[in-house]
Formats: sequence, C-alpha cells, structure tokens
Amino acid sequence: MGQKIHPIGFRLGITKEHASCWYADSRQYPGQLQEDHTIRQFIEKTLNNAGISDIKIARKADQIDLEVHTARPGVVVGRGGTGIESLRAGLQKKLKDNTRQIRINVIEVARVDAEAALIGEYITQQLERRVSFRRVVRQTIQRAQRAGVEGIKIQVSGRLNGAEIARTEWTREGRVPLHTLRANIDYAYKTAQTTYGILGIKVWVFKGEIIPGQEEKPQPANNQPRRRQPRRRQQFEDRSNDS
Repeated sequence: MGQKIHPIGFRLGITKEHASCWYADSRQYPGQLQEDHTIRQFIEKTLNNAGISDIKIARKADQIDLEVHTARPGVVVGRGGTGIESLRAGLQKKLKDNTRQIRINVIEVARVDAEAALIGEYITQQLERRVSFRRVVRQTIQRAQRAGVEGIKIQVSGRLNGAEIARTEWTREGRVPLHTLRANIDYAYKTAQTTYGILGIKVWVFKGEIIPGQEEKPQPANNQPRRRQPRRRQQFEDRSNDS
C-alpha cells in the first residue's frame, strides 16, 4: 500500500481534460509529442516571470493553437502585441519550421492564490531566497484560504533549512479528498534549486466538487422574490347617528 497516483491523470475523462488535444497516427505521434514538450519548455523558460499556470495545445491540420493561462497577461502580450509576435517567431525557430501557423491566446488567471502551479512557483522563489520553509508554507496557506479554496495540502521534501538529513514534511488545511473522482483537484510539482541541494514542492488544491448535470443555472437579475406589502388597514365609516 501507500502507492500514489497523479491526481490529474486519475481524473482524465471524468472531471479533467488533456493538456494537449489532437489526434495523430503511429508515425506522426512521437514527433508531435516531442513538439508539445519543446513548446512547453520554451514558453516556461522564455516567460519565467509571467506567472504561467497552464499551457493547452490543440492542433488543426498544420496549425497549432496555444492557450497560455497567466497571472500577468501584460508581460506576455507586450506593448502593442510585440510580446506575442516575438514568442511566435521564437517558437517557429525552435521548431525549425517558419511556415508553421501558430495562434497564441492569452487567458488571465482570475484567482492567483488558488492555482497550484502559481502557489508552487511562489514557494520555490521563497525557498531559493533561503526563507524558512515553515513560514513560507504558513503564509501560502493563509493566502489560499483568503482566495476561497476549500482545502490545500503542501508537501516539501529535501534538506529542509539546510539540515544534514533529508526529510519530508507536509501541511494540510481544509478538505483534500484525493479518492473522490468528482473532486476538482489542482496539482503541481516544482523544484527549488537551493545552495544546499534540490527541494521538491508538491501542492494539492481542492476547489469543490463537479457533479455533472447539477450545475447551477444563472438566474436573471430581475428574478428576485417580491416583497410582501404591508396589509392595508380597513376603515369603517360611523353611520350610527344617521336617521
């Protein structure tokens, strides 16, 4: 017992989708898979200060559609769209095909402190500055709770605070139901290159449950319950003295 499985791969086809969406036969598949890996590595290396949380790739014939989810869209787009043009030219040069059509769609991340990849990146940066890992983890969990997540778990492994013997420590707040398939679990793994070795950071974020067919339907703005009007007091006219 004690074997662990990737939380996103465990839910593929149920509540999660593939990061790459395309189909290829057995002859083209290895080359396109290698291209996807090259594209992701190039984007993460080129835009390492843009807060990239996810990269989705779709292919249509000879065209590549990229969805870049980032916390700082202005860094990716650049002034007047120059950033996207330079990124496209760099990808074409990296793939060694200047005729390849590449479309880049930049999507802004709404809740930065609720994305596992961005949380792991923040912890990595702090650990590389030799900040105490317990302090970093505590601050990160507080920020995630303010962002509205239902649960978060952070695990740090390696020579923690420069100790001679490597160990693993983890902290959890709220619910993180890894065995529940309908649970929306966001997961990320990062490595921190410190002066005393490599530290591994794993982040699990529980964002609620996804139940198919029971999604909340948006209600129109004017569909509010009517307030009950106060009952009007009846008035009677006194006619007892009338003859």
